[in-house]
Amino acid sequence: MATAKNRGRVIVLSGPSGAGKGTLRKRLFEKIPELIFSISCTTRPPRTGEQDGVDYWFVSEEDFSLWRDQEAFLEWAEVHGHHYGTRWADVERGLEAGKCVVLEIDVQGARRVKALFPDALLIFIMPPSSEALQDRLRHRGSEGEDTLALRMENARREMEQASFYDQVVVNDDLEKALDCLVPAVRACVDGIKGR
Repeated sequence: MATAKNRGRVIVLSGPSGAGKGTLRKRLFEKIPELIFSISCTTRPPRTGEQDGVDYWFVSEEDFSLWRDQEAFLEWAEVHGHHYGTRWADVERGLEAGKCVVLEIDVQGARRVKALFPDALLIFIMPPSSEALQDRLRHRGSEGEDTLALRMENARREMEQASFYDQVVVNDDLEKALDCLVPAVRACVDGIKGR
């Protein structure tokens, strides 16, 4: 069992759908490979190119409900009609190994994580503008107009909560956003090594 001295830390990446969280996370892991990604469970179907066990664990409503009832989730939420959750065991395994564990979760989940792990580093990925976000979601091609309107309304609510986070990174240019993200995460990783 890890002592407080060598226990890892949780890093949360949040932001509205289409802000570029997944793309930034993947690039972040290329720069800092010692990070561990806690793969969330979801009941939504995979998007084109997504892989089970890589991007998400795609699970049935029945399995998700069972795990929720067993309190297997550190945090969970219903978003756009689908359930998402982070399993306790996945996070604890990384923390016990003395690693920084990255969670890509919504604002509601980030608040729960901060309550459970006060030393968690919370980073909000902000789109450059609502118009740019709407263009990104349209370009994704997986949203009908009704779903797009719902995502935009949810994005507005999420962006209003960005001040809760330790750092806000505006993703208007991927390389510039990465240049802002990497030092904060590197400091977190180095802080664990230096304990």
